[in-house]
Amino acid sequence: MMAAGLMTATLAQAGEVEVLHWWTSGGEAKAAAELKATMQSKGHTWKDFAVAGGGGDSAMTVLKSRVVSGNAPAAAQIKGPSIQEWAKEGVLANMDDVAKANKWDDLLPKAIADGLKYQGHYVAAPVNVHRVNWLWANPEAFKKAGAKVPTTWDEFFVAAEALKKAGIIPIAHGGQNWQDFTTFEAVALGVGGADFYKKALVQLDAGSLKSATMDKVLTTFRKVKGYTDKNAPGRDWNLATAMVIKGEAGMQIMGDWAKGEFLAAGKVPGKDFTCVAAPGTAKSYTYNVDSFALFKLKDPANQKAQQDLATAIMSPEFQEVFNLNKGSIPVRLGMDLKKFDDCAKTSAADFVSTSKAGTLVPSIAHGMAVPSAAEGAIKDVVSQFWNDEKITSAQAQDRLVAAAKTK
Repeated sequence: MMAAGLMTATLAQAGEVEVLHWWTSGGEAKAAAELKATMQSKGHTWKDFAVAGGGGDSAMTVLKSRVVSGNAPAAAQIKGPSIQEWAKEGVLANMDDVAKANKWDDLLPKAIADGLKYQGHYVAAPVNVHRVNWLWANPEAFKKAGAKVPTTWDEFFVAAEALKKAGIIPIAHGGQNWQDFTTFEAVALGVGGADFYKKALVQLDAGSLKSATMDKVLTTFRKVKGYTDKNAPGRDWNLATAMVIKGEAGMQIMGDWAKGEFLAAGKVPGKDFTCVAAPGTAKSYTYNVDSFALFKLKDPANQKAQQDLATAIMSPEFQEVFNLNKGSIPVRLGMDLKKFDDCAKTSAADFVSTSKAGTLVPSIAHGMAVPSAAEGAIKDVVSQFWNDEKITSAQAQDRLVAAAKTK
């Protein structure tokens, strides 16, 4: 009778968590499956609300319509200043009880914790830290081309030329605006350094956007395009990664979610692929913290399931297994990284060292740096410049200044 009573109590507390995310490719799908398994082990029902599309723009459109109609999911993949934008609408749930019980303030760097709060209250749970400024390379392709993996932009173009002569696509790229933007911010950081990056792409300082340094950034950025292939437009990022995995392309500039694709393909870091900071950015770190904003729910059982979801996300067990699959590193400080590969260990060490040095910067391309309206407008300018050679650097700079004023 006691066992039956306990089971009834468990079932009475069991709820449903509907989770909106865009983790639909190999390594990402495995990571999402781990969170689903964790919730099911607690007796809850997981309702997958997956929207394909890389950077998640299409997912946000769907989410807005759901929230407006009063049918919000329990959690949605939202991050950076967008968390505060949603919180201002009064639709996010207060997670302070969960955060206090699990000591989130002690386990998260302050800069990260502050981004998960609205008016001092937790409204989102962080999953990981991605380093965005990575260059991925195929060692066999470089060996065939007689080239060395670049650490500066000058070296990048020397290597690209050698790869091209060897019949290898120098840089795998997916022509989607967020991928163009990812490359652009890597160039901006590598050419201008962290202080310039912060002024131009975080503070949106007009003088920096119109500077000689930005002119050099744009010129370098356009030169990179000359080493992509004609089939790049519209290509998903993971298909570009697959080109490097197969040796069809030599390099890719992409965040460390790309590593999940290499690992899912059975490749070994340091042997089958190389991970180095994007040219000129070894002492800086552009971060992208994936997090789930938690929406207000009416059903008490679903509220309990949502709280269990937030607790599970920050648990050491989930942080480990999720990030091993995703290619990122745990956002929770003080984790044992013995199961992680050398790329992850480098990332974790650099995350701490750049934080101390003041060269840890939020990724503008991945929604961490500026409000979404300005980010979207700047992203459009960058892609227009990438795709239309008639647009001059001076014109692009004027457009960047105008875009930065978008509210």
